[in-house]
Amino acid sequence: MALLDINHISYQAGTVRIIDDLCLAIQDSEIHALLGTNGTGKSTLAYLIVGCEGYRPTAGSIIFAGRDITGLRIHDRARLGITMAWQEPVRFEGIAVAHYLTLRNKELDPALYLDMVGLQPALYLDRMVDSSLSGGERKRIELASILALQPKIAILDEPDSGIDMLSTRDIINVINTFKKIGSAVLLITHREEIALSADRASQICNGRIACSGTPQEVVAFYKAKHCLVCDNRGCIDVRP
Repeated sequence: MALLDINHISYQAGTVRIIDDLCLAIQDSEIHALLGTNGTGKSTLAYLIVGCEGYRPTAGSIIFAGRDITGLRIHDRARLGITMAWQEPVRFEGIAVAHYLTLRNKELDPALYLDMVGLQPALYLDRMVDSSLSGGERKRIELASILALQPKIAILDEPDSGIDMLSTRDIINVINTFKKIGSAVLLITHREEIALSADRASQICNGRIACSGTPQEVVAFYKAKHCLVCDNRGCIDVRP
């Protein structure tokens, strides 16, 4: 049984169907890349998995660790071990980085997690998680906080977005750290070099999974094939 089973879910906002009969499975400790261009439903799928307010499937089910979580609220899913790093990190006024990283477990060493994301602890532990930080600094601190949570699955929405002076290799090292601590990852990206670091990958187009396989296979389809879902170049529909 997969850690996360998404079974034929659909989601509609008004008259627009954003997710359409989508199926996806992610195994324990698996890094699964989700490739797709802007507007194909990547972030909406993430919100449905996490259980954001106003995001509930109009059809289908979401099974996590053998439990149907389709109707659970976001905080209930968080308690089960589902968490997300947002494309635009949140700001907190009046909370120090060291406190932020140890909210779940005061026994953790926050310096360890700052090191994991390429930040010098001496320069950041006492700083506030607010607008005094750059976008890239906030993104890296958020990734450190997700690592500190040690979730069963982490959804990373464009983890390279807004990160300044951090190489692709550094990002991939952070992603691989999740696997080392036993977390599965749904890695949302449109960058092929990031996707190639995954164990498996899927292509999303018009709210459907158009292709799943090895990262190399899916990246090749993403770049070179003709899509029967959207009738544009960039992905492939492998449904019978």
